[in-house]
Amino acid sequence: MDSKDEMDSKDEIDPKNAAELPKAAQTCKVVLASAVAKGLLAEIQHHLLEMSDTRPGGPDGVTFHNPVFKLVGFLANDDPAAKVYADFCAKTCVENGFEFELRQVTKEKIEEAILAANVDKSVHGIIVYYPIFPKASRQDQYIQQLVSLDKDVEGLTHKYTFNMYQNIRYLDPPHNERKSILPCTSLAVVKVLEHLKIYHSSLPYGNRLYGRTITVINRSEVVGRPLAALLANDGAKVYSVDIDGVQLFTRGKGIKNHKHEVLEKPGWTVRDCLPISSVVISGVPGDYKIDSDFIKDGATCINISSEKNFDAATVKDHAAFYVPAIGKVTIAVLLRNLCRLVWNYRWEQIRLARGYLEKPEVQRRICGPILEERGLDIDHFIPLPPMPED
Repeated sequence: MDSKDEMDSKDEIDPKNAAELPKAAQTCKVVLASAVAKGLLAEIQHHLLEMSDTRPGGPDGVTFHNPVFKLVGFLANDDPAAKVYADFCAKTCVENGFEFELRQVTKEKIEEAILAANVDKSVHGIIVYYPIFPKASRQDQYIQQLVSLDKDVEGLTHKYTFNMYQNIRYLDPPHNERKSILPCTSLAVVKVLEHLKIYHSSLPYGNRLYGRTITVINRSEVVGRPLAALLANDGAKVYSVDIDGVQLFTRGKGIKNHKHEVLEKPGWTVRDCLPISSVVISGVPGDYKIDSDFIKDGATCINISSEKNFDAATVKDHAAFYVPAIGKVTIAVLLRNLCRLVWNYRWEQIRLARGYLEKPEVQRRICGPILEERGLDIDHFIPLPPMPED
């Protein structure tokens, strides 16, 4: 997790001060990340209850014992922002019934530390705070691939990245019992868009952004490109803007393609994209400001940078919704991904158990004595029928 793309809440506006905004600005609703995160955290509590076990006691004779899932964070840099982000991860984990442990290691020990956590049964999820090594070395990309698929809460390992770009939603097709993990920032944006009803809930799953035109300003491999691909795979027409120009991510006319394709837009700039986009998402680091005069009236504007890419005053003259930061949503998604990893792991164990129990020699060994006690011939029952699907 690159701390520079997260946890900026300076731009959030206290609802108590909404009345003090100019009259024209009140046509724009400022949506705080905390409001979106609240719903996600409630959903997470429901997932924890689903994964809880029952024990004797309680008023009805049974109590639910919630499992405690452990997230381990690795900090191998001196970036103060990374430490702040790690501390906020710890706070949110504790507040929502999760365990968090920050392991501060040197750059030289990070590889060994991750490999040890991969085989530690008490660890359910791993997050690494980047950057660790200089960008030119590409060493951070290697570190990303060290994290076990079963514990990668950030969805950065190759399998998850491949699935996302190829629009493969599950790890186990055609059974489709274990969902693939998506990158936290990209999924956080999706959750914000769902909260704002930008997704058409009446359309089939996977096509719910059909008809939406979105501009994403940032095409980094960590944030911008995966986000553009994810939104395009959900049916949107996405203009991806970077210093090198504009690319169009689309599933084609009528979204008939299974996954997105990328088309160059020679000569285009951000000024060509903004007036035709109903959603504008910006994640540019440093001193960058979007010219609000080019934003389409009624657009939804979402800032995913640690800097203020939108002018807080003028953006409200055009936008219907303005989301100044998404850091708290990203943390909630992190915990959601952790629950998903545990769920996927349990389903994999069930699958392995089913495969084991379906072997005739195992069925004969386990069921034979029981059937013989009842005077039944085991050969009439082997192989047993497969276990029913849940």
